[in-house]
Amino acid sequence: MKISQNIKVAVDAVVFGYSENKLKILLIQQKFGTKTNKWALPGGFVKDTETLEEAVVRELHEETGVNANYLEQLYTFGALNRDERARVIAISYIALINPKNYSIQADTDAEDVKWFDINSIPKLAFDHSKIITKGLERLKAKINYQPIGFELLNSKFPFSDLENLYQTILDKKIDRRNFRKKILSFEILKETAEFQKIGSGRPAKLFMFNASKYRELEQKGFHFDIKLV
Repeated sequence: MKISQNIKVAVDAVVFGYSENKLKILLIQQKFGTKTNKWALPGGFVKDTETLEEAVVRELHEETGVNANYLEQLYTFGALNRDERARVIAISYIALINPKNYSIQADTDAEDVKWFDINSIPKLAFDHSKIITKGLERLKAKINYQPIGFELLNSKFPFSDLENLYQTILDKKIDRRNFRKKILSFEILKETAEFQKIGSGRPAKLFMFNASKYRELEQKGFHFDIKLV
């Protein structure tokens, strides 16, 4: 049977960051095409000579200046009319980074690049709002079977930062006492001899991630039943 096919393949990056106790999303403002000046996810078409992973790494770096250490394939979007230019199938990826560790800069076909609060996202081009929703669903699910925080937090942090990170992602209050007990039982944190002065209260002890244990659990997966208040 003869098949007539004219499909283009693209990649999109859902880049989450965390700062000021808020979950952020990295967006670019389009410079060219039918969506000029519209905000969108970093991404673009896959070249004939590159893999999907190579394409998303290239597009992310070209459009934002970011080289993410963590990229995971998220979902494939292939609705017939998702892009008026052509029939385009987009493979999305999720990345987690600490915005403090990156200097973002728009380039190639991006007019601007900016971090947005996850609750203050502007109207997006194409179906990118759906892609972000799917990425947020994955992130919320991941914290039940994979440790989260190594890529998002500073190298040294008070335990409250980790608690706030989980509460921000879930958008719900957690049982802090239960959370602390369970996290420490996984041995993914190292207690340092340093303290951080927060407000007028008692200085908070700083922690670091136990990188080897963290990566071990990240590969194996773990079950973390988070109790909510």
